[in-house]
Amino acid sequence: MKNIIIYGSLNMDMSIRTEDLPKKGETIEGDSFFLTPGGKGANQAVAASKSGAKVYMIGSVGEDVFGDQLINTLQSFDVNCKFITKSNTLSSGVAMIIRSGKDNRIIINSGANHALTSADVSTALDQIAVKDDIFLSQFETGHKNVMHSIVEAKKRNMFTVLNPAPAKYIEDNAYQSIDLLIVNQSESEFLTGIYPTTEPESKEVIAYFLNKGVSSVIITLGSAGSIYGDQKESMAVSGFKAEVVDTTAAGDTYIGALLYSLSKGEKMDKSMLYASKAAALTVTKNGAQEAIPFKNEIEHFKEEE
Repeated sequence: MKNIIIYGSLNMDMSIRTEDLPKKGETIEGDSFFLTPGGKGANQAVAASKSGAKVYMIGSVGEDVFGDQLINTLQSFDVNCKFITKSNTLSSGVAMIIRSGKDNRIIINSGANHALTSADVSTALDQIAVKDDIFLSQFETGHKNVMHSIVEAKKRNMFTVLNPAPAKYIEDNAYQSIDLLIVNQSESEFLTGIYPTTEPESKEVIAYFLNKGVSSVIITLGSAGSIYGDQKESMAVSGFKAEVVDTTAAGDTYIGALLYSLSKGEKMDKSMLYASKAAALTVTKNGAQEAIPFKNEIEHFKEEE
């Protein structure tokens, strides 16, 4: 099984539920407030590790209570935290999550997630990167650092994966260093101008990225499933029905579970199916990392009638 190395964010999520979103200047009541470890990078690491992958996390937290909790939680899920540093000048990242109906709104303060330099990431890769290991990053850390890390990972003959979330532009010269680009509909629209809702629209988005130099693309379509494409083939995998409680970590779970499956040599279609089941299970619980299912739960998943 290949190692999965993730350079990404660690945030403490502060989540509250409300019936309606507040208007400008309005104060409304909420309920069901809770704190939970999150951050796209950390969520993806937990999702891969809960399925059984060997995961290394590269990131940064503050020298504060949240920082300790974020690291302790990752370690409890067997994520290797040797390359998580602590900043004495920046506080740990936080995310304010408003849950309304079956959707959410998120505001992030990155804090220590921006403390690492490109050199820090390269140093970590020098110590742990092995040919064909999987490298994953997102955009909740420094944008230039992420672009640099993808290029550096590719130079080390790793399988590089980018999840450009939250949506930011990708430099043209970086596309060719991406083996697998994973985007949702909103990120697709930001980067290509197309919000894909049909298979032809999805294929148009995939063609755009392939022409930029990406080796392969997955578009996640929420409950509708996901679609994959490279220069030789394309395939679609349906989503699974589940009672939606909280969608916070569904996308991150999909990615972590997908990479676990790929890391043990499974084909892409089987890996996408496994990831879809994992994401469906995640939305049935509140929170981020604690809502992510373990391997045995995913393998025994039964779709709602």
